[in-house]
Amino acid sequence: MKLKLETWHDFFIIFIFFIKIVFVVSAIGHIILSHSTSDKAAKIDPKLLYWKERTEFIFIISMAVLLIYEFNPRLQKNPIGQETALLFFLFGWVLILTAKWNLFITESPWYKKM
Repeated sequence: MKLKLETWHDFFIIFIFFIKIVFVVSAIGHIILSHSTSDKAAKIDPKLLYWKERTEFIFIISMAVLLIYEFNPRLQKNPIGQETALLFFLFGWVLILTAKWNLFITESPWYKKM
C-alpha cells in the first residue's frame, strides 16, 4: 500500500501514525521520569502522563473509525470474508462505546471552565 496523500484516508492514516508516535514518546518519558527523584522530573511527569492518556484515547477512537470505515458491510471493497468484515466493523463500534470518555471530556480544561 502506498500513501499518495490524495484522499482524506491517507491523511487520516498519517494522523494515526503521528498520534501513536506522540503516545510512545510520552509513555517512555513517563516511565523514565516516574523513576526519577529530581524536581524537574516531578514537574514534567504529570504533563507526560496527561498527554499519554489523551493520545491513547485519540488513537483508540481513530482506529475504531478506521475499522468502521474499512470494514463497512455496505461497501463492496473488502478483500476478506463478509463475516470477518462484519466483525471488524462491529469491533470498531465496541471500541468507541467502551472508550474512556470521562477521561477525555470531564478532565479537559474546557470542561472545567464551564
